[in-house]
Amino acid sequence: MPVPPTSGRLQWTDVPPPLRARLEDALGTAVTDAVTPAGGFGHQLAAALRLAGGRRVFVKAAPDDDPLTAANVHEAAVLDALPPGAPAPELLGIHRAAGWTAVVMAHLDGPHPDLSPASADAGQTWALLDNLTSSPAPGPYAAAVSTAPSTAASLHGWDELLSDPPADLAPAARDRLPQLAELEAAWPVLARGDRIVHGDLRADNMVRDHHLGVTFVDWAHATTGPACLDAASLAPQLILAGHTPADISRLLHEHPDTARNPDTTTAFLAALTGHWHRNARKPAPPGAPGLRTYQHRAAAAGLALLSRRLG
Repeated sequence: MPVPPTSGRLQWTDVPPPLRARLEDALGTAVTDAVTPAGGFGHQLAAALRLAGGRRVFVKAAPDDDPLTAANVHEAAVLDALPPGAPAPELLGIHRAAGWTAVVMAHLDGPHPDLSPASADAGQTWALLDNLTSSPAPGPYAAAVSTAPSTAASLHGWDELLSDPPADLAPAARDRLPQLAELEAAWPVLARGDRIVHGDLRADNMVRDHHLGVTFVDWAHATTGPACLDAASLAPQLILAGHTPADISRLLHEHPDTARNPDTTTAFLAALTGHWHRNARKPAPPGAPGLRTYQHRAAAAGLALLSRRLG
């Protein structure tokens, strides 16, 4: 397997010529340009391809022995199984050649949403989540995600930090380490549920399409779980976007899904924040130079929210 690039993603020119030819044949025309959008932490090719004639598609590709290929194929299965009207791009196909696999999906035209307090995008995102979790996941979706273990259910970190607290651990975390580890330990059982879960909601995993509005992308972590999971996952992201911890804490108390499941919401936030605190201290992985900085910021946002919930 090629060593992942140390400074970012694979590029269109890294894709073997046989796979590029296979894609052009399937798309019916030549690729004239490839643009890698900003954001994200994966090292696989993730690019908007412009075709002769002006049409665009979005492609993810990596060698077959790259772990991200399994994630890309899982995402393709999820996109194919989501119910009509789900806020997700359309799957256009999966293509293989020269030991690589490419997943092709519809191109979304627009920027990442603005989740700041001054924008209406956060409200639209909450409404999308309400609609997405209003009913149990349909059978095809449940079958598609059953083939991959839930990464959400395995989130943890406080257990390791409790056994060996780092010197730079924030006092708000150090003073609550046993409580945070206990909350985290309860999460795997509470993670069970029958609703659609995106599993990795951040602004750079969404696009405000000019025609569709806010649409969720990067479904590689999709699973089933409690209705409150994505809403709780979004909460620290809103703090990173400029909302105050007090406002987001109040929102979680008022939002139907998180209000009905306060213990599950708190346990998930504890597990997610512990995951960030633990992983932020690891060396940066190849191809994801901004990941640890993001995790440090997200860990602080999650801890601020937990501190308000725990009093």
